[in-house]
This record gives sequence, C-alpha cells and structure tokens, in this order.
Amino acid sequence: MSTMPATHGHPAACCNVPPVVSSGYSAKGSYDEVDGLKTYATGPDDAARGIVMIYDIFGYFDQTLQGADILATSDDHHKYKVVIPDWFEGSPCPIEWYPPNTPEKQKNLGAFFGKNPAPGVAGKLPGFVKALEAKYPSVKSWGVLGFCWGGKVVSLVTSGDANPFKVAAECHPAMVDPKDAEGIKVPIIILASGEEPEDKIKEFEQKLTVPKHVEIFGDQIHGWMAARADLSSERVKEEYTRGYKTVLTFFANHWP
Repeated sequence: MSTMPATHGHPAACCNVPPVVSSGYSAKGSYDEVDGLKTYATGPDDAARGIVMIYDIFGYFDQTLQGADILATSDDHHKYKVVIPDWFEGSPCPIEWYPPNTPEKQKNLGAFFGKNPAPGVAGKLPGFVKALEAKYPSVKSWGVLGFCWGGKVVSLVTSGDANPFKVAAECHPAMVDPKDAEGIKVPIIILASGEEPEDKIKEFEQKLTVPKHVEIFGDQIHGWMAARADLSSERVKEEYTRGYKTVLTFFANHWP
C-alpha cells in the first residue's frame, strides 16, 4: 500500500480527534435544505473549505453523523463545513437487510440499488455543489468523502468531466472498479476494510495517476467508519478514530 508523507508544513498527525462516543451520540450540527434536499450541516459558517459526505445506503446513523462532526472540528489548521445531503429522501435501506443472507433480502437490496443508482447521484453532485457555493460563500473549495455505496459515487464524480471537487476520500468503498481509477482527477485516499476484494483495491491503486493513500484496515468489517461501526468495541472505536484521523491528515496534506 502507498504511504502518506507529511507535506506543506503539516505534521503527519495534524488533527485532534475528540473522544468517540460509543452510543447515544448527540450530533453537533443541524438539518437544513440545500438544492431541495434535507441536508445535515456541521462546522463553522466561516470555514474556507467544505466536505460533502455521501453516506452509505443506511442513511443518517449516529456513527456517520459523529464522523461528520469529527471532520468539522478536529483539524487544528483548517476549518471545514461538512454536509450530508439526504439522497434517499427519507427512505434509506433498512439496516436489517444486511447482510443479505436470504433471497428476500437480496431481492430487496437489488430493488434499492435499482432505485438509487450511484451514477444518478454522481450526476447530481455538480449542481448540488453550485447550490452549496451560494449557501456558504465563505467556502472557497469543496472535497468529497463517500462510504460504501457513496465510495462508488465518489469514483464516478471525480472521474467525470464536471467534477467540482479538489480532493476525495472513499471509506470501505463498494462496487470497486479499477477502470474508474484511471480517470480520477484529484488527490484521493482509499481506506478499505478486510471485506473488500484486496486484488481490486490494489489494482485500483495501481491505476491511479494522482496523489494517493490506499490502506486496508484488515481486521475491520465493511462499514466500520459509518452505520455498521460497533463503537462499543474498543478495537472498532480505535480504528474508526484512526480512519477519520487518516482522512483529515490526507486532506490537510493534499488539498490544493
């Protein structure tokens, strides 16, 4: 896997992630409407940088909201406005469908993905960012982070001609296709779990032509940084925290 040097005057550990709350998390942000979508927003209004988080198929979970708050509050050098638009419009995938170990669950998941294709969201993101620029004029540039299904969205939008983002991250990405990597135009960090296909992750890394950091958290499950994070486990909490810290460090080092 590639390594991530400290650059641009930033130390490798440039952030101070607060203690992670295992259960009953109280989100620091609030919900607003952006471009017609309910959107969770956190972080200072005078931030110069913004991050669009693309949640996993389970939508707004405490673990995901806590991750957004970590990104918004933990970097000592930069302020981030972090937003999570509700692409599912109040109808996320029930987490009880996962793992899809029965024919009924498989059928339901297939229908969900058919209704919510990653290319559709990727195509909407340039317009959504324009709406963000109008709403948060202090933010001069935007990055993107996607979990699972959202990781595929990130690959598609950052390899597209209308990409509006300066830096990108994918955490436990789903539907990994090394062909997507060839067209990605911005620095990108990939944090995979032990459940993603390692050969596809490595091939994806090899095809990237931009600054990158690719790392496999081998003892973590698909979803450990979002809705499926069991934060009552000390090991999961440790790697959840390290994951967000790693993303923050990469963004600090590679945001143009």
